[in-house]
Amino acid sequence: MRTATRSGRGGGLAVTAMVAAVAMTAACSGGGGGGGVTTDLQLGTGSTGGVYYPLGQEYASIFVDTIEVEGLNVTAVETGASVENLAKIARGELQLGIAQHNTAQNAVTGSGEFEGAKVENVGLLGKLYPEAAQIITLESTGIDSVDDLRGKTVAIGPPGGGTREAAEQILAAYGLEEGSYTALEEGFADAKTKLQDGNADASIEVLGVPAASLQELHATTGGVTLVPLGGPELDTIAENSDFEKYEIPAGTYDFLDEPVPTVSVFASLYASTTQVSEELGYELTKALYEHADDLTLAQKELITVEEATVGQGDVPLHPGARKYLAEQGLLD
Repeated sequence: MRTATRSGRGGGLAVTAMVAAVAMTAACSGGGGGGGVTTDLQLGTGSTGGVYYPLGQEYASIFVDTIEVEGLNVTAVETGASVENLAKIARGELQLGIAQHNTAQNAVTGSGEFEGAKVENVGLLGKLYPEAAQIITLESTGIDSVDDLRGKTVAIGPPGGGTREAAEQILAAYGLEEGSYTALEEGFADAKTKLQDGNADASIEVLGVPAASLQELHATTGGVTLVPLGGPELDTIAENSDFEKYEIPAGTYDFLDEPVPTVSVFASLYASTTQVSEELGYELTKALYEHADDLTLAQKELITVEEATVGQGDVPLHPGARKYLAEQGLLD
C-alpha cells in the first residue's frame, strides 16, 4: 500500500542543538545519517505561511500517486525549513527536504550554520524555483527603505530556516546589526498576524514568487508594501553571498505597480543518499519534473527539468537524479 500524509512540527529542536547533533553524527559515522534504505519517507517542508509547506504536501501526494514502488509512503512534515531539513536528513530523521541552495552549500562544505557539522549524506534531486527576499510592511508604517527598519520590530524567520540567515545578511549589509532592531524569530504565518495587529513593523521573508500568503495579507489589510533593496549594499550582498540579484516584476501582486529590486536564492529538493535508493531517487526526480503541471501552486510554472542543476554548487547529485538527468541529456 502507498500513502501520502502530512504532519505538524511537534516540539522541534533549536538550530544549535540540531547542528551540534549533526556534528556528533558526523564524528561517529563519517557524516552520514542513521538508518538504512527505506520507502517510508518523511519530507521536510517549512512553516505553514510559506510555499514549502503546501508544495511539500502536493508533491507527497504526487509521488505516491505516480511512483510504482511497493510500500511507498510519503509524509510532508512542517519544519523550520532549510537548516532543520538538512540537519535532520543528516541525522536520518528526514529522508527528503526542501531547502535553499545556499544553505545546502553550507551543509556539504561544513560552513556557515553548519560550521564543524559537515553533511555527507545529502544529494540534490533538483532545483525547484527561485525565491526572492521580500521585506514586507504595511503602508501605515511609513517604512520605505531598509534603513527605516532601525529601531523597529522585524520578523526575521524562525530558527532552523535559511530565511533567518538571509535576513541577518541583508540587514547587516545596510548597517543594521543585532540591537539595531527588535527581532521576532518566527515564520510568516505568525508574522502576518503581528503585522495586522501592529505588533510587528515588518517581516523579512524569502518566499517563492508569487507568494499566496502575501497576496492574502494584502486582501486583508489593503495596504501592503515591499521595501526595495538598492545602492552599493545590494551589490555587496550579491558579491559576498550565494544570493543573486533579482527583480520582482510589476504586477506580481495586486499592490505591486513597479518592479522591486532584491536578491534571490533557489529552492531545491534534496534527498538522503543513505536512506533513499538510486531506484527511488530516479523515480522521485522523474515525478518531480514530469508531474510539475499537476501542482496547483503558481510556482509550478518555474519548475523545469532544464534548470534542474542550477544552484547545485558543491552538493552532489543523488545517484537516482544523476541517472534520470543523464537520460534527459542534461549532464555532460
